[in-house]
Amino acid sequence: MDKGIHIEGLSKRYGEGDTAVEALKDVNMSIAPGEVVGLVGPSGSGKTTLLKCLGAVIEPTRGRMTLGGDVIYDSKQNGWKTKDLRALRRDSIGFIFQAPYLIPFLDVTDNIALLPMLAGRPNGASRARALELLQALDVAHRARAQPSELSGGEQQRVSIARALANQPPVILADEPTAPLDSERALAVMRILNQMASQYQTAIIVVTHDEKIIPTFKRIYHIRDGRTEEEAGEGRDIF
Repeated sequence: MDKGIHIEGLSKRYGEGDTAVEALKDVNMSIAPGEVVGLVGPSGSGKTTLLKCLGAVIEPTRGRMTLGGDVIYDSKQNGWKTKDLRALRRDSIGFIFQAPYLIPFLDVTDNIALLPMLAGRPNGASRARALELLQALDVAHRARAQPSELSGGEQQRVSIARALANQPPVILADEPTAPLDSERALAVMRILNQMASQYQTAIIVVTHDEKIIPTFKRIYHIRDGRTEEEAGEGRDIF
């Protein structure tokens, strides 16, 4: 099995008895290394629940999840395969949100280097990794800047660099282009595709943003907790 994202028969039920709600119903999904896939659906369809399960934030009711070639959850084998879910999130999953959530009192380099340092990597190696990513994302000239000194587009690039800092096999992006205009939204998608290809990262993008939906080669629609795959336009954004 490759090192992407693989979900088999994933379900999540909230509550019990007559008040139980099936938020996810036998979801199946595969995303290969180097691939960026869209996840779309109306509010309440199960997108957030699916992302939280993938991010090891909530526990599914049943099913199996594999991230980066490792089974992280299997309901037939006592659930989570590790007791340290914090370490799993830190080391194996990168998160990108609608807002950058940069630490305001750390400069750009330290915002990115902090995660590898928390994982036990030496300070020098962590900062070198941060500078490598800033160079790749064309914001190396802002390495010593404070977050408040950055434009919105620059902040989002730094948040992408932070998500890649520990070289995770998987990145979960939740509405990363929502606050951006068309030009900047497409720029973010161009970067995500470039980074996915360069680092062989599997990326899933949850979005309502119609501006970027034509950029996906594959899309998963989620409705009432069930997913359906369809081919996307894969419009060239390079």
